[in-house]
Parts: sequence; structure tokens; C-alpha cells
Amino acid sequence: MKKLLVFCTAFWMCLSFTAEAHEDHKQHQKAILAISVAFDVTGNLWRATSNGSFVQVDSSSDLGKHFSKAVSINPRAQNIAADGEARPKIAIGPEGHIYLTWTEALAKPFTGYVWFARSINGGKTFEAPIIVHQDRAEITHRFDALNVAPSGNITVAWVDKRDLISAKTVGKHYDGAAIYFATSSDKGASFAVEQKLADSSCECCRIAFTNKPDGTVVAMWRHVFEGSERDHMIAEIPLNASQAVVVKRATFGRWKIDGCPHHGAALASGGEGKGWWGYHMAWFDGGNDDTGKDANLFYARMDGEAWVSSPAKKFGNHKNQAGHPALLSIGEKVWLVWCETDIKEGATKNVVMAMFSEDGGRSWGDASAIASTMDKADYPQLLAKDNQPFLVWNTLKDGLKLVCL
Repeated sequence: MKKLLVFCTAFWMCLSFTAEAHEDHKQHQKAILAISVAFDVTGNLWRATSNGSFVQVDSSSDLGKHFSKAVSINPRAQNIAADGEARPKIAIGPEGHIYLTWTEALAKPFTGYVWFARSINGGKTFEAPIIVHQDRAEITHRFDALNVAPSGNITVAWVDKRDLISAKTVGKHYDGAAIYFATSSDKGASFAVEQKLADSSCECCRIAFTNKPDGTVVAMWRHVFEGSERDHMIAEIPLNASQAVVVKRATFGRWKIDGCPHHGAALASGGEGKGWWGYHMAWFDGGNDDTGKDANLFYARMDGEAWVSSPAKKFGNHKNQAGHPALLSIGEKVWLVWCETDIKEGATKNVVMAMFSEDGGRSWGDASAIASTMDKADYPQLLAKDNQPFLVWNTLKDGLKLVCL
């Protein structure tokens, strides 16, 4: 059996909290746990988080052992969405520019604006934030996703309910929300008018992004199919804006549920350069059995030309609430991580489980626990530095864990 690559020294950074009222303190903890991270070209680790009112950015030159003083990005206080599937996003351009997106929750329930900010001097200063979309109605513009292609082009996508509102005004039925996106070809100085990627997306699941070797942006999201089946769609956003977007069904669990599971998928490109063949996908499916015995995490390979996926492979222990997977591929090597919980004698231990494939996801080694904490924790994330994969996991008790895989 193949074994998961041994992980090297984990680096820790302890969390500190300012004394606050009880309600604010709870919100502050959730905001700090929901982070995004990225390595720049020099190897510095950049982190985006929120204190509830401000998006904050800091960096580490020693793999997370110490961080610089956090800088607030938005000049005025906002209600920042930073919990679970929603959180500020950070990405680094090929020239070292730093890009951020986040969702500002508005007064009406489930409404928001998607904001963007950038630094073009390596994080020394950040420019004034802008709203990405031109539609300014107080409706759902939420669950933002950020991608920077190797060319430097930027794509921001989000869940949007303008079409649901329009359908209701004329008495038409409309399932779910929609996925909209906006692009920038000038390194974030401006964005083109947003376009609709697809109707009838799920309302509260994150959007997964990756890139083909030529820079084409690929998105995957939970979709509402006929009969309220909550499977996933995948789409390539063409490099040429005049070309039509091709949207394909990616999963076929046929899970029927009248509600959003708050459980987005993971996506990674398969192969590199001329060896590119398609996509790695990981997702949660709740099954249609009342006992929940059919619920599970699944992995599959998607052929990027034929749009056919391999048979879905179950992984994780559903009895331990396995969920929220992350994927990373480097050539034929693929890493897959996810969350589980272990409850014994009233104590809950959150665990990150991992599997490794060295043949492009065709076969997998045994699952292993690579990190754990006895308190609350964020979802696991994977990223690479100089082709070295890392697990990044933010925990309440132990702080930020960076595990070399």
C-alpha cells in the first residue's frame, strides 16, 4: 500500500484575543478561524482574515512561525462574511501583486456586495477597495471566489440572486441562485461588466476554481438540477470573451434536498503542460436514504475533453462527520485532505485526514490523520511552495498549523 508522505515539522502561531462582550467575542473567534492563505514568489506566506469589521492581511517569512503586524484593508467598518464557506480570499499574481476579495453582508438577510482590493508594491500599501459588480441592488452577491491565472488575468465569481428576483416579479419559477463572474485583464485596475456563468446554482456553497495549463479558468459549484437534485456543475470560462461558456454536469449522486448543504466541492487541474488530461474533483453527497447511510465524500477524475468522469470513489468516515475536502495536484502527485471529528467521553477532537496518490488519482494510499486539535478549527487548505505541498489549518486552541506533506 502506498503511504502518505511523512510530514515535517509543524509551525505554530498562538492566537490572542482582545477582551470583548460575549457576543462579539464569539463572532471574533469565527472570523479569525476563517482564513485564506497564499505564498508569493519569494516564499512569504500571506494571510487574509477578518476581525468582524475589517479585512486584515499579514505575512510570514518563516512558514507561519511569526507574522507581521496585520494591516486593515477596508477604510470603513463593514459586516465581513467570514465563517464556514464564506471568508476573505487572497491570491498572488505572477508579478507579486496581492489581490483580495470579500463579501460585505448588507442589512437585509442573505444580501451582500463583493469587494476587491489590491497591492501593487508587495503589500506595502493597498489601494482603495472597489465593488466588483455593477449591479448594486441590495440582493445576494455572496460567497465570492478569486482566481489569478498565470497570465495575471483575474476572475472573481459569486452567488447572485438577481435572476431569482426578476423571475418572481413576473410570476415565474426559478430554482436556487446563479453564478456570475467578472474579469480583469489589467491586473485589477478595472473589471469588465459581470456576466452570468449559469442559472440555478445552490445558494450557499463555495465556488471552486482552478486553471488549465493555458490559463483558462475553470469553476465548479453545487447546482440545483431538476427535482432539486443537488449535484455539481463544471464550466470552463473561455480566454476569448466572445466565445460561449460551456457548462457540464460533473457529479451524479442525485441527492435530493430542498436547501443548501453549505458544503462546497474541491477542484484541481490534472496533469501539466502537454500532459494535461482534465480535473480532480472531491465533493460531499448526502444520499437519499433517511438514515444517512449513503452520505459520504467522493472523489473522481473528469476528462477535460470528453467531459466524462471516472466512477466516484468514496473516502472518509461519514460516522465521524467527514467533510470539506481540499485537493492539490503537482504533476501526477495528488494530495486530498478533509475534516473529521472524534468524540470520546464527551470530548471532541477535530482531525485532518489525508490520502496521497502518485499516479494521478487512479489509485490511493491509506487514509492517515496528519493533524488534530481538541477545540474548534477552520476547514483544511492545501497550497504549494516550490512544488512542496503544505497543509494549512487554523485552529482555536493551537493557532495556525502549517504541515509539510
